[in-house]
Amino acid sequence: MDAVFLSSGDLIADRRSQYAKMLAESGDFAAAAELMAQALESVPDWAAGWMMLGGYWHEAGDTGAAIAAWQEAAARDPEGTLGAQMRLAAHGVGDLAPEAQEAYVEALFDAYAKSFEESLVGKLDYVVPDLLFGLIGEAMEAAGVTGFARALDLGCGTGLMGERVRALVSHLSGVDLSAGMVAETARKGVYDAVEQGDLLSFLAGSQGQADLITAADVFLYCGELPPIFAAAHDALVPGGLLVFSLEKHAGEEACVLQPSLRYAHGRTAVEEALRVAGFDIVRIVEDTIRTDRGVPVTGLLVVAQRPVVASVAFLADGEIAEEAPALH
Repeated sequence: MDAVFLSSGDLIADRRSQYAKMLAESGDFAAAAELMAQALESVPDWAAGWMMLGGYWHEAGDTGAAIAAWQEAAARDPEGTLGAQMRLAAHGVGDLAPEAQEAYVEALFDAYAKSFEESLVGKLDYVVPDLLFGLIGEAMEAAGVTGFARALDLGCGTGLMGERVRALVSHLSGVDLSAGMVAETARKGVYDAVEQGDLLSFLAGSQGQADLITAADVFLYCGELPPIFAAAHDALVPGGLLVFSLEKHAGEEACVLQPSLRYAHGRTAVEEALRVAGFDIVRIVEDTIRTDRGVPVTGLLVVAQRPVVASVAFLADGEIAEEAPALH
C-alpha cells in the first residue's frame, strides 16, 4: 500500500510530502527525506509519513535512518496495516507477528483491488495462472481425468486463476483475505461461492471436500508453509491435487522475507514440507513468473497430490484377497 495517499490531516504537511514525492521521483531521495522529516515536525503522529520517510532514507542508502523511521511508524500503527513491521522484519529487526502480516496483506490488496489486474497483467507480465493451468492440464491428461467435482482457489484475488479452471470444475469456491478483492471477484460471477477469510480457517472448514486446490502467487505472503500444506492435504480427497506457485531463492534458508515484502522459498524445503504433510510431488517447474522493476522473478510452479488410498478386500478368514487403487 502506498502510504503517500494517506493524508496527515494537515494541509501544509501534505503539501510538503507531495514535494518530497516529486524529489524522490526525480531520484533525489536524500532531499526527499529531508523535506519529509520537516513535514513530520508538525505532524509527528502521522504513521504513513514515517513510512514514506523510511522509504526515502532506504533509497538514499541510509539503512539506519530508514529503520528508525519505520520503528516510529510501527509505534503509531501497532496493527501493522502500513507494513512497518514487515519492513523491519525484512531487515532483521524485531519479530513479525502473524496478525501484523495479515493486516498488511489485507490492506495492501484492498488498496489494489480495482487496479489489480491492470497492474499485474499489464505492467508486470504476470503469467502464473496460465502456467499453472497448463500444469493442471498435463496432470489431468496423465491421470485420464476430464474434470473436477470441487475445487478451492486460495487467495482468489480478482479471479484470474478461477477464470481459467472454471470450465474444468463443477463447483468452484474461492477465499481471499481482502474484502476489496472478494467484492471485485464476486461481481464477475466466476465462483459458485467466494468468501473473505484466512487460508487455514477456510481449509479447516473444507476437510475431505476438494479434488483440486489452487494457490496462484498466494504463498508469497506466507512464511510458514507446513501448516498450510497439512491443512490442504486434509481438505483434499485421496488423489486430489494441490497446485501452487512460489518465488524461489537459492539460499539454505527455508524462506526469506525480501525487500519486496514477499517471501521467497527454497526448493528443497518446499519438497520436504510437502512430503511431511503427506503429499506426493507430481512436478516442480522453475520459470519466470513476473518482472519486478524490469528484472525477471524466478518462481516454482508445483503440482502435488494427496496419495490414492488402496482399497483392500478380505477373505472370510481375514487374509488379503486383493488390493485395488481407489478411483478418483
